Formats: sequence, C-alpha cells, structure tokens
Amino acid sequence: MIAKDGHPVDIAIIGGGLVGASLGAALAPLIEQQGLSVAVIEAAPLLDQAATTWQPSFDARASAIAEGSARHFAAMGLWEAMAEEATPIRQIHISEQGRFGATRLRHDDLGVEALGHVIPNAWMGRVLHRRLAELPLEWHCPSRVETIEPMAGGHRLGLSDGSHLEAGLTVLADGGRSGLKERLGIESRESPYGQVAVIASVATSLPHDGLAWERFTSQGPMALLPLKGQAMELIWTHVAGQETRRMALSDGDFLAELQAAFGDRAGRFRRVGTRHAYPLSLITAREFVRPGLAVLGNAAHSLHPVAGQGFNLALRGVMDLVAAIEAGQAHGDSPGEMTVLEDFEARRRPDRRNVIRFSDGLIRLFGIDNVLLSRARAAGLVGLNLAGPLRRTLARRAMGLER
Repeated sequence: MIAKDGHPVDIAIIGGGLVGASLGAALAPLIEQQGLSVAVIEAAPLLDQAATTWQPSFDARASAIAEGSARHFAAMGLWEAMAEEATPIRQIHISEQGRFGATRLRHDDLGVEALGHVIPNAWMGRVLHRRLAELPLEWHCPSRVETIEPMAGGHRLGLSDGSHLEAGLTVLADGGRSGLKERLGIESRESPYGQVAVIASVATSLPHDGLAWERFTSQGPMALLPLKGQAMELIWTHVAGQETRRMALSDGDFLAELQAAFGDRAGRFRRVGTRHAYPLSLITAREFVRPGLAVLGNAAHSLHPVAGQGFNLALRGVMDLVAAIEAGQAHGDSPGEMTVLEDFEARRRPDRRNVIRFSDGLIRLFGIDNVLLSRARAAGLVGLNLAGPLRRTLARRAMGLER
C-alpha cells in the first residue's frame, strides 16, 4: 500500500534492507493489534516475491547470524523459513599464523545446537520481505528521501517520487550511505583500520562439517564461514593497497595464494566466486536518538567484519527499539517521544559499547607485530582454550545470549 501525499504515519523506516525489514517484521504485533501505522522507504526495487523457487548463487554474499539473533527471528515467527537456507556453525577454530596455540569453541560445550548460522543475505531479504508483504505497510519503493525537516511531533520527509510523509518517528536504517545523517548534522567518529577486506565464496575439497575458521595474520585477520555443500564464505583482510594485485589475479592464482596463506586445514581450495573489496573502518554515530529520530544498523555503527558482530548488534538494536516503543505504548507515549527514545538508548548503550570495544580491541591487539606480544597472544589462546568457564562466557556474549 502506498501512502497518500502528506499522510501522517507513526513510524517511517528509511531503508528496506536487512535492518529496516527486520524492524518492520518485529513491529508486526503492534501494526496488526494496535494499528500502528508504518511506512517503508527503499531506494532499490523490491525482491520478486512471485518467484516460487529459490536458486541460490555461488557468488551470493552471506552473513553470520548468532544464536541470539536466530532466537529473535524465531520470536518474529521467521526462523523456520530462515533455517531452510542456513548452515549451522558447530565449531569455531581461532589461531594466529606462525604461532603455537589456538582456541576452539564447540556448540556442545555451550549446550546449544549451533554457535550461529550462515545465511545468504538474499534469502534473509526474501523471508523478511515476504513477511512485510503480509502487513498493511505503506511502501515507497523504489524511492529516496530527498529532504528531511524537523517539525512539531516528528519530521517531514520529501520523497523522490514527489510525495511527502509526516512521521512521528523516523528511523534511519539506510546504512549511512544516503547522506541523511550529515544533512541532519549528525556527525560520526571514524577510525580507519588501514585495511581492505576481500570477500568471496570459495569451494573446498573437504566437507567443512560446520567448522568456521578465524585466523590472524601479519596482513590482518581472515575468516572462513561454512555455507551449504562444500562452500565457504571467505573474508580476507589486506593492508590497504595490497588488495589491488590480488583482485586482479586469475582465479587459479588467487586460489594458490589463498592456499599458501591459509594452509591445508580446510582442504584444497578449488573454486572462487566473484571477489568484492571493502575498505574497513570503525564508524560510530555521535548521536543515536533525537526527538522523533532513531539511528539503526550501519548508519549507527560499522564494525570490522571478521568479528561477525555487525548485523547481530544491529538486530539487537531493532529488538530494543521495538521493546521501548511497546513499553511507551503501554504508557500512552507515541514512538517518537524522547521518553521512548531515551529508554531505547538506555537499553542499547551497554551492549553497543561492549561489542565495539571487544571487536575493535581484538582486531587492534592481533594487528601489533611484536615478538613478546605474539608470545603472550599465543599463551592467551592456549589459556583460553583450557579455561572452560571463561571461554564459555565470552562465547555466550558473542552469540548474543548474554550482554
């Protein structure tokens, strides 16, 4: 359903990607039972929901979904569908190249069926958009927000399709690429890692058996995440500028260099899909809420991908925002009121701070080239592997089961 020009809505979600679509799905009970009016503005065309068959691409990007995130999707009634294309992570092996010592995390040590799951992004989007298609949402797609102006009780949005919306709460879930944050005067802190991640799907000669690898090297961390069949998602970090040569290599030469860098633990690398290169920085918004405004997902924070916390942190933000809105509704507060948004920010702050510190600290710690520190890191990996309770506590936090 498309909103009429100037029609007021309770919530306008800018961005219909994974974070914005998750918010729409999480709001379903309030939409269906309390008549909350929600508009979604998305610049890209919607996925083809008419397609009856799923044809996964070897080149498709995928995301690591923590067990806590799987439980959030289950609460939305979506996990059964998500799980159709999910590959469980049953064990994680963490090591440092050229050093003795490793840490192993196993699902049975923690009493869970999986430490997490790897799901193609396109499949998650398909499941989420199917759910949104069942809701009485007001869609503007494809459309962009051209102007955003604060007004009494919210914001007035001018859209590229020529229409306008008046939203009590506007949620920026556009990944931060639209420039809306800057137009609103919301600055971001950016701390470049001086690294570029090369991401691609690779096929291996051995079954992965649900094993994920995280390996720290002198060039930066690399990870292999299990996908369906004998495929894995590769995240290979390079010192900025050094990725250019590898991006230009033939598939055979690229696989040979990957084999030399990673070794034979995962078997022989036999095939590589399309390679994508992404500069890496830690980016955090200086403001997350204002009257009538909330910032979510990559618009709020962008993390190093090897730690695998970005989308999981964003999804917990979605759930905390919905919980704050629901609590506000019970007290007669509209979604855009500062009492609601301050409640949301109070829920978010500790989790966001802890995850960013852990993720950033891990990358920077293993990026220091020092013999004594390398020995300490190796001892730490061995010690962590032996210290069961501490290992389990850290793992449960990474899984989103504890904050």
